[in-house]
Amino acid sequence: MSKDVWFVTGASTGLGRALVQYLLTHNCKVVATARRTDDIKKYTTSYSNQNDLIILELNVTDKNQIEDCIKRVLKEWHHIDVIVNNAGYGYFSSVEFAEEKEARNMFEVNFWGVKNILDFILPVMRKQGQGHVINISSLGGLRAFSGFGFYHATKFALEGLTESLQQEVSSLGIEVTLVEPGDFKTDFAGRSAVVNQTLNKIYHNTANNNISKLQILSGHQPGDPLKFARAVYKIHQLDKKPTRILLGSDSYTKAKEKYKNMLEDFENNYNFTISTDF
Repeated sequence: MSKDVWFVTGASTGLGRALVQYLLTHNCKVVATARRTDDIKKYTTSYSNQNDLIILELNVTDKNQIEDCIKRVLKEWHHIDVIVNNAGYGYFSSVEFAEEKEARNMFEVNFWGVKNILDFILPVMRKQGQGHVINISSLGGLRAFSGFGFYHATKFALEGLTESLQQEVSSLGIEVTLVEPGDFKTDFAGRSAVVNQTLNKIYHNTANNNISKLQILSGHQPGDPLKFARAVYKIHQLDKKPTRILLGSDSYTKAKEKYKNMLEDFENNYNFTISTDF
């Protein structure tokens, strides 16, 4: 059997880096992409199976670059079995006073970047008659906290897009999974984040306080990126792949709290709900 080809975006740091490192030790061919490839080259030089690795410069907002990368991989390896849409970052701000340009830039990467990748990868997987799309969402795609409204908006949008996609392509042999990590030990809240530098004191006890707490947590998060990578790899090995999977005990706990509160609201307001029918 030929080795599975994994195409990973945002592979220079964090969860993307951990996944590439894991895959290279588990009999996979790996396409590791990022806007800056020097970081990928630094951590992959020690791997003996360099023939199973392609490193490509890729900005997910650049459709021409995406097309070129996919053509290069197909020319070299002839198929792509798994796409991991991991590229993304956070913009931290209260909803009021947020900088529109920064929020839009984040949407271009976190949401439209995934759509751009799908536009080129889905025809490949349809032709193959098989493939696995793994979209890296977040606990923040299920539950929102003050200070991160626009980041949540990108991930909520990704969740809706992915649910629809799963229903549309499942009969074509393409499987789709949403991965929803909690807090993992990466630089998501550190170097990778963009923070509104004019946080207004009106939101000191809500948005500003939450942003500060997340920045303090950076480097001390409970999630292990290597265990994340192992979990993603094992999910792909399942005969029936889940539509969504929570990773991290904090993600599980906080997601259940959200849906418990939602269900209570649904039940408590049931009479209002049914009162609008003809």
